[in-house]
Amino acid sequence: MSYRLPARPRARFSYTRWQQRFAPYLFVSPFFILFLVFALFPLLFSLYLAFHLWSPLDGLGNWKFVGFENFALALGAQDLFWQTLKNTVWIGLLAGVPQHLVALPLAFVIHQSLRRYQSTLSTILFLPYITNAVAIAIVFATLYSERLGLLNYARGAFGLDPVRWLGDPGMVPYSVAAVVFWRYLGWNVVLYLSGLQAISEDVYEAATVDGAGRWQQFWYITLPLLRPMMFYAFTLTIVGNMQLFEEPFMLLNDGGGSGGAGLTTAMHIFNTAFRDLDLGYASAMSWLLFLAIFALSMVNNLLFSRGGER
Repeated sequence: MSYRLPARPRARFSYTRWQQRFAPYLFVSPFFILFLVFALFPLLFSLYLAFHLWSPLDGLGNWKFVGFENFALALGAQDLFWQTLKNTVWIGLLAGVPQHLVALPLAFVIHQSLRRYQSTLSTILFLPYITNAVAIAIVFATLYSERLGLLNYARGAFGLDPVRWLGDPGMVPYSVAAVVFWRYLGWNVVLYLSGLQAISEDVYEAATVDGAGRWQQFWYITLPLLRPMMFYAFTLTIVGNMQLFEEPFMLLNDGGGSGGAGLTTAMHIFNTAFRDLDLGYASAMSWLLFLAIFALSMVNNLLFSRGGER
């Protein structure tokens, strides 16, 4: 007589168990799907295209492998890449350095002496950052107008000759940098104010008791304790200025103004990809720009490091 094992009972579907095991993955899946489609895939595809010659008019799959030819072309002495990179760095220095030289002391003054109006001043200073780039370009194009601009009108009131703010190659970087400075100054002020609020008031009170003045407190207390926030703010400035596109594009069109003095690397990549339809070459320049940003960020990290650690 054979003994038959009893059949295992069929597992009943439990919504609670399913919810505990699979619902979290279902809820976070939209982020990963969007990240894969709109971030990771374009990133890997641009790296693939950097080693190929391809125009979107040729259709998918009709690309030609050229190795490092696109990179060699961009790094050649006759290419615009070096000139646009020089323009980008120069405009970035003209706009970025004054931003922090003004934003940090201004944030300190607001935090120490104008605390009652801190919210109002922060809002006013932050408005340019959230203003539409097209509106900014229209306003500054009107200010920079050679004949009808307010700046040249003010110069004429003092008997000075008009300046071709957007027509003179020597003035174009300064004109663009002024717009970038005006737009992002408030952003840096808000960053530094948030850093200042994290510093205990007891430190300043102890320094005041010891006879330290406002300048000594700023130099020996505020700056060292703001070091992490300064590193963060400088990093954002480097990344943003090296990818500068909106302001010069709106003010000077895709040519970068007279003599290409305002043509940034991001604009050159845009022209190569969507005007010349050479996506392989544009992808190679994009990765070279990434390497330049990475190198400058590492230099910034070294400047703010202590004993090799941030």
